[in-house]
Amino acid sequence: MGGSDKLNGIRVANRPTTQQTFFSIIYAVFIGVILGLAAKLVDTPGINPVFDDMGGRLGIWVFVATLLSVFSYSPKVAAVKAFAFFGSMLTVYYVYTVLFLHFIPVRAILFWGICAVISPICAYIIWYAHGNGLFSCMVSSLPITMLLIEGFELRNAYLPIHTHYYLIPVLMGVYLIMIIVLLLFIPKNKMQLLSILPIALILSIILIYFNVLGRIFGGMNGVL
Repeated sequence: MGGSDKLNGIRVANRPTTQQTFFSIIYAVFIGVILGLAAKLVDTPGINPVFDDMGGRLGIWVFVATLLSVFSYSPKVAAVKAFAFFGSMLTVYYVYTVLFLHFIPVRAILFWGICAVISPICAYIIWYAHGNGLFSCMVSSLPITMLLIEGFELRNAYLPIHTHYYLIPVLMGVYLIMIIVLLLFIPKNKMQLLSILPIALILSIILIYFNVLGRIFGGMNGVL
């Protein structure tokens, strides 16, 4: 059995028309533009910091990109949509920053640019989360693991220089909601759900213990 046959055994891609593919990608761009503008607008003094603190972390973007990828016609379309989403979101966010706020956050642009570049590969893989078998369960657990890790690390999000300690349980609640949504919509059946959560918990414990994401991102992310 060839590689494509094995992948088709996990999940079979649909064959959308050119028009369906086009509008699917435009939809991802539209979401990216709206969320990029929203993330920039809440990054201002006087706005409740919970919104800015959400936008400055990977979790919310992993959550949105996962849903866009899983509910795509095919893994290739998922890859294009993910890049279109991150590209449009980051373009709006940083064009606004440069034109209206007159500064260039080179380090942040580099970090999020790398995220955008690797997003098609991640999306291609994540598309198979809504499939059958152990591979789908493993793939499904990855975004949930990311959310679990960030949600856990929020306990230190405002220490020692911040004062918005009251936001920690609020943000943790938002992460819990995102995890529940992924658990409800990604698995194809209850048996997968029973497999995904333990896998995600085990991966989270291992990655937190060895501080894997912290070593990879090196403080680039708002939490890590």
